[in-house]
Amino acid sequence: MKGSLLVIYGINPVREAIPTGAVATLYMSGRNDARAAEILRLAAIRGISVERTDKTTLTKMSGGGVHQGVVAELDVAHECLVTDLIDGTLSVPLLVVLDGIQDPQNFGAILRTVDAVGADGVIYQKRRAAPLSGVTARTSAGAIVHTKRASVVNIVYALEELKRAGIWTVGLAGGAPKRYDTIDLTQPTAFVVGAEGVGLRRLVRERCDWLVSIPMRGHVGSLNVSVATGVALFEAVRQRKSTT
Repeated sequence: MKGSLLVIYGINPVREAIPTGAVATLYMSGRNDARAAEILRLAAIRGISVERTDKTTLTKMSGGGVHQGVVAELDVAHECLVTDLIDGTLSVPLLVVLDGIQDPQNFGAILRTVDAVGADGVIYQKRRAAPLSGVTARTSAGAIVHTKRASVVNIVYALEELKRAGIWTVGLAGGAPKRYDTIDLTQPTAFVVGAEGVGLRRLVRERCDWLVSIPMRGHVGSLNVSVATGVALFEAVRQRKSTT
């Protein structure tokens, strides 16, 4: 794996990242309160260098984001292989495949949910997808440093690789006649989700073993993609818990 630096910012994302050992350098302005002191304490424990700078510099580093006087460089932009995700599972695999998710906030929210349910990781395409960024890291609430990620050149090929490994691919598609909670999710499963307004691309849909939908009872026709992913993941967790 090849690592590179990712800039994250904000009190909570930085505090979450420090114990993981991924923080290379910490930058802080003249902030002097209990939360800043806690970050400095954690940094000292990990032996992380702290550079004092001004707010203007931090604003530039964070791309104008709300940095709260704290910015960090993380060595977490490395990626693993799809086979690493499969071989690294401790139980029945549970994965998420992102087909063209371009909104970094959705990307971050999905990473957060994947970590929350204890799923094994995320597969996403290198091109035409949201890049790892400070926005992604902030939305993930620290999950970006805990969640395994495999970036691939072609999602269709990745789905074929999952199938060869015995993992069922379940595409979330509005209008699909089969409900998401009527299939057996206790088997090795990879949920496949597409971008809002576009959904799964045709070739991706055709490669999925199942296409399922989440029934809507209100006035809106669909859920935000990160919310829909969370609904599906927690259903898988529910089914698996009921069988143990």
